Amino acid sequence: MKGRIIVRVYNKDIKLRKEQFIVPTIFFVLSIIGIMGAGVSLGFIKNELYNRFIASGIMVLALLIPIYAGMGLNFSISIGAISAQAASILVIGAKVSGILGLISIFILTTIICLILGNIIGFILNRAKGKEMITSIIIGLLGTSLYQLVFMVGYGSVVHPRNKEIILSNGIGVRNMVDLMEFKILMNRFSVMPILIIVLCAAFVKYITGTKFGCKLKAVGQGVEVANMLGIDGDKVRRYAIVISTVMAGIGHLLFMLNMGNINVYTGHLNIDIFACAALLAGGATLTKASISNAFIGIILFHTLFIVSPLAGQNLFQNVALGEYFRSFIAYGVIAIAFVINLRNERKIHKTE
Repeated sequence: MKGRIIVRVYNKDIKLRKEQFIVPTIFFVLSIIGIMGAGVSLGFIKNELYNRFIASGIMVLALLIPIYAGMGLNFSISIGAISAQAASILVIGAKVSGILGLISIFILTTIICLILGNIIGFILNRAKGKEMITSIIIGLLGTSLYQLVFMVGYGSVVHPRNKEIILSNGIGVRNMVDLMEFKILMNRFSVMPILIIVLCAAFVKYITGTKFGCKLKAVGQGVEVANMLGIDGDKVRRYAIVISTVMAGIGHLLFMLNMGNINVYTGHLNIDIFACAALLAGGATLTKASISNAFIGIILFHTLFIVSPLAGQNLFQNVALGEYFRSFIAYGVIAIAFVINLRNERKIHKTE
């Protein structure tokens, strides 16, 4: 009887593992169809993927630590992006340039992320079981406060030395702020963005094997279980969010430096959705994810995003329909990913 139970559990585990490949397979098939319909070269896709990999590589990796801690998808990584934008505006507003300015932006981004990450972690500890929806609300609130500060406060309360970034009426930051000086500095070290992403991946891999990583896994099994083992579950969860926020800030900063400008009021919008979607596209679930899920998901999700509008345009001879086609396919598959993930989680609970 005991042997039959073991075999049954083993078979269920194998079945669940197989089902984890459903979402990546769907994205892979759609990407191939999209490439064929778009009629673009692999060189074009490779160049576009490189830019998008730099833009979202660390952002997707930033989602892993909270998942290990059992907190689900951290949609508040948008706060990290906001921190990077705010830090860049403040440094440019203070007229700090050159290498000193670039270093100052990285340091200030980290400091702001550490502060806000602790606040977010404290809030999420008061919303156990509802972390994902709470993190979405936090991201929306952060966006509103950020826009209020730089639309109204900057120029009226805070007076920067650099008047070129202020609107003509003297209040509010311009929609676009130039980062070309810092982009040129980064381009001197062309492999730097990829190196930083690789180092972040190595950091995530390393941390899972440390004592803190063991605590993360214990907390991921349940805060009550962790507390019984003498682990401060709330503290571990808060640290997980802090790490996630700092990584998101650094990731968004790399994206802005690669672009050479700051889209002040809308540059951070939807990055949380795209990062979560990419991770799911790589085969991750709401409770289990890996570095390979992150990188595979980035490739599959963004390949689909690159070729879908072109394929839609070729099929319908309409640019607007091409963009709609991309959104329809991408978000439709994301919805399927959530349905499959939730179904798998129910099966896991039944198995246990």
